[in-house]
Amino acid sequence: MEKYKKYYGIILFCALVLTVVYVGYQMTMPNYNTYLSEKAKVEKAQKKIDDLNNKLQIVQNKIKKIKDSIVSSQKKIYSPVESDLGDETLFFTLYNDVIEMLHANSIKIQAIDYQYNPNTDNFVKFGKDIYFVCDINMELISNYVNLGKLIQDIYQYPYYIRINDLEVKPYAKDKKILLSSLSLRLYAHTEPAEAATTPAVPALDGANTALPQ
Repeated sequence: MEKYKKYYGIILFCALVLTVVYVGYQMTMPNYNTYLSEKAKVEKAQKKIDDLNNKLQIVQNKIKKIKDSIVSSQKKIYSPVESDLGDETLFFTLYNDVIEMLHANSIKIQAIDYQYNPNTDNFVKFGKDIYFVCDINMELISNYVNLGKLIQDIYQYPYYIRINDLEVKPYAKDKKILLSSLSLRLYAHTEPAEAATTPAVPALDGANTALPQ
């Protein structure tokens, strides 16, 4: 035994190192497991965000293709059924149909306002006695699918409606919800079709066209 006494210090040192390593391992593993768990949650959340961003990009790309591909329109311009109608009455049918499209697609209207006869529009510049124009600016709440259906419905609508602008962003607290700013321009003859002497129609910049596939 005497010959091993000189190794006691080394043995004790090794035992101490092993104890420290073991204690450190026991203390570190729970934190490491927590780290792995949190990392997995972050990666899952990031994947969900990426998927939602991809859906948003698809909607935005479709809208951009629509606006970029619009050159002319074969849509009819709405004509009132009676003469001498006021501004609000003249656009009642078009406005009501737009609201019905929103409701049919379960889209909520957060805010809405109007502007009559914007002076930058060609119809107002060159045919203000024959045509009447109204911008409807709306703040909407929807999801990706319903917003896409609304764009499709606007395209399929028989009368000419221009999409002035559409800005879309996900709701910060729930990325599946979209907050959209949509501006539509509605056109109408000021008199019934049979009574109106219609001049050459100005170029329909921004008319409805087929949705790209």
